[in-house]
Amino acid sequence: MTGSADIGDTAAAPQTRRRGFLARLVRAAAGLVLGAASAGAELVLLALAAPVMAYALAFSRGQRTVPTVLADGAVRLTTLERRRLSIFYGYDEPAQHGPVRALAYLVLRAPVGVLGGIILILIAYGAAAAVSLALGWWVTGDYADGIEPEPWIVTYIVVLGLVLLFLGIQGLVGVVALERKVARRCLGPSPLEAYERRIAQLSVSRAEVVDAVDDERRRIERDLHDGVQQRLVALGMLIGRARRAGDGERAQELLRQAHEESQRALEDLREVAWRVYPAALDGEGLRTALETVAERSPVPVTIDYEVAGRPPHAVETAAYFVVCEAVTNANKHSAAARVAVRISGDEKMIHVRIEDDGTGGADPAGGGLAGLARRVAALDGDFAVESPSGGPTVISAELPCG
Repeated sequence: MTGSADIGDTAAAPQTRRRGFLARLVRAAAGLVLGAASAGAELVLLALAAPVMAYALAFSRGQRTVPTVLADGAVRLTTLERRRLSIFYGYDEPAQHGPVRALAYLVLRAPVGVLGGIILILIAYGAAAAVSLALGWWVTGDYADGIEPEPWIVTYIVVLGLVLLFLGIQGLVGVVALERKVARRCLGPSPLEAYERRIAQLSVSRAEVVDAVDDERRRIERDLHDGVQQRLVALGMLIGRARRAGDGERAQELLRQAHEESQRALEDLREVAWRVYPAALDGEGLRTALETVAERSPVPVTIDYEVAGRPPHAVETAAYFVVCEAVTNANKHSAAARVAVRISGDEKMIHVRIEDDGTGGADPAGGGLAGLARRVAALDGDFAVESPSGGPTVISAELPCG
């Protein structure tokens, strides 16, 4: 069992983050280029829509209608914009848009796209000018406007270019944020709709929590009935036989068996208590409790724990039971040879990932996994199970700490 990340993984983490940042930067730039191109099509649609809408409103006898051609065009362009925001900006918030809301969105979105295109053109022009000036100074010797590359001139131009580049990048960041804000404002649900949706989610979560508690009680009752209770019955029978035995040696043998049965009953009782709630979770914390799970598992379990500080108690409990149930399933059903557990996160979110190399085929609707999904949903978290036939099985959970 290992309780921390390997040195190679730790050294590679900054490089991975840098690659991820560059990838996001390239995606954002591509999204801005496409956004500037789509803004042209949107301006054409809006220019055609203005007189048509004015005519439709003048002769619609008070009914606010949008001509079919304009409605279809606006809805399609808005759908394409939402897809662009999702692919390049990671904006996946739920949105609703009919023709009127789609037109309102395009009216606000088109100028933002044009602004992004202008900033991109200025950055490209500045880069081309910088390359041309550098080539003239140090390659061809053809000084632009007779400006010789004096050290103070070079320093001045480099500093000025970096400042302008910084301002241009900040402008692009602002355009991306403005695009997301416009989409949320025009296409997202109204505050009343958001409240109603949230109330519905809380009602479902409350019902799921009640179901999870009932399932847990039934499981405890089953463990007590099938394990501890049966051993106590056997213990009582052995003691009764020992009392009725006329032979002293026979009575001693029965008492010895009764003593062994009492030890097994105590072990079963401790096992049930540990499965209900481990004491280490309150004392030493999540990491120690997970190490106990790994020690008790017949299948080798590696634990990679990278969480600064202690998460909230409810989050620790949910993460523990997710790992415990996943390891139990791997032991009982998947014929796995190893299980890898990774816990990472910060003060905002805890990420839990359990992967085994078993046969796969886990049913997310099964009793144990469904109970975990309800437990995670009660904390407004996300729970997912990926278990194709043949494996591997990956169980993941994201638990907000707020």
